[in-house]
Amino acid sequence: MGHPAPQPTMTAADYLAWEVTQTERHEYVDGEVWAMAGATDRHVTIALNVAMALKQHLHGTPCRTFMSDMKLHAETANSYFYPDVVVTCSEADRGRPLIKRDPTLVVEVLSIGTAAYDRGAKFAHYRQIPTLREIALIDPDTRRADVYRCGADGLWVLHPFDPGQGIAFGSVDLRIEEAVLYADLD
Repeated sequence: MGHPAPQPTMTAADYLAWEVTQTERHEYVDGEVWAMAGATDRHVTIALNVAMALKQHLHGTPCRTFMSDMKLHAETANSYFYPDVVVTCSEADRGRPLIKRDPTLVVEVLSIGTAAYDRGAKFAHYRQIPTLREIALIDPDTRRADVYRCGADGLWVLHPFDPGQGIAFGSVDLRIEEAVLYADLD
């Protein structure tokens, strides 16, 4: 997979009106629209495993777990993304059925074509969201995960997880063992 081809520049309002008419998803980054590439079964399986573990863990709390069809607005970056998994504990987000604005946790499953972008520009945009406490980047090829947590000082600190360690989300107090994280992968 290569980088998605940019579409013509448009306003955020034009993007939102246009996006609902499209059969494929597109992300919006400050005027540029990017078609979302399809994902492999490994990618989708890991995202589903994470989402299921989070949903079960957060049952009965104000937090909700959403998958890749939920749009996330990074207002200060004038951008809209479709994270693989997003958790929001915001009462305001409960009243927003199409777009979430106050995430607590974002999870991206990396692919060869998107890893550099997910670790670079997208990561920088995510960090600008004031409510976001944690960003996880999961590499299915190496079975490593990098979890970045925002401290009280506003600094993002890396918490790496090597093969065999699974992953831990401090923002929602959940540890997912490797057997669950990578369940059903060949």
